[in-house]
Order: sequence, then C-alpha cells, then structure tokens
Amino acid sequence: MRHPKIIIAGLGVAIAAAVGGVTVASAGGSAAGDATPASPAATGATVRTVPAEVAGQRESILVDAHGRPLYYYRPDTATRSLVGGGLAASWPPLTGASPVAAGTSGRLSVVSDTHGRQVAYNGHLLYTFTGDHPGQVSGQGVSDFFVATPGLATISGTAHQPGTAPAAPPGGYGY
Repeated sequence: MRHPKIIIAGLGVAIAAAVGGVTVASAGGSAAGDATPASPAATGATVRTVPAEVAGQRESILVDAHGRPLYYYRPDTATRSLVGGGLAASWPPLTGASPVAAGTSGRLSVVSDTHGRQVAYNGHLLYTFTGDHPGQVSGQGVSDFFVATPGLATISGTAHQPGTAPAAPPGGYGY
C-alpha cells in the first residue's frame, strides 16, 4: 500500500498540471489553449508578436500566450506598477516567473511588485485588457494604456517626476 502523503502529493501535482495547462507558442502561429485565460499564478508567460490593426494602421504587436494584445501603462516606472484597484480589474497584469519571448528582439524581465511577479518588456510592465480578445485591439490610448510593440523603447528604473508630463509615445500610438 502507498503512503497517504505520496498519494496526496501526486494528486496535488496532477491538479496543478491540469489547472496551469501547457502553452506552446511560435512567432507566426497561434498558441495552444487560446480559450483558457492565463492564471495569475502561472510559472511562465509567453510573449510573441502578431500583426494587428491599431488605430487604423497595420502593426506588429506583442500578445500573450492566448493571443490577447499586451499593453503598457505610461505612468508606470521600470520598477513599480501604478495600476491598482478598479484599474487593475480592467487591466490585469501579465505575471509569470520565467517569461519566454518568441519573435521579439527586446528584453523580457520579471519585476516583483504588488501584482506578484509581473512581466516587463524593455522595462515596461505588461497588462492585458478585459475588453479585448485575440485579434482585437480596443484599449489603445484608454486611461494612459498603449499597445506594446516589438520596437518599444527601453525605459530605466527612474520614476516619473510628479508635475511633469511623461514623454509621449512615438507616433502617438504607444510604440
């Protein structure tokens, strides 16, 4: 007969695998499991590029493993998210311990903040928008959120100075 602790541990691993799922993504393809939302407690996050229409222009944008557009919040710093409360409910952070990039030349990193282990691209903390689904970009410019693109300029850890306006995104589209 097996020891009860071993059986319970085995069940815990099986449940974690079933809940967390496995996602495989490529730069040009779609991710497996697009219908399942990302878990905030996920151990990894995949960021890839896809073509999309943003403000009437065809652009290459960053998306999560489920194909949802990724955004950055202009007032954030490279080390601190300023998204909380109701704003965070509409703009969930992309979290994961070991992010993987596909089709991007920028740098993915993880910042430990109020959201846990939030994924950043070139220093910009990343978020999804609850009003989007794969293939749809509807949050561009809403509440100071802008679509993240592969060419997003790197920011440093310096904080935005109160009383000054943050630099406007190049081209007015956040990239």
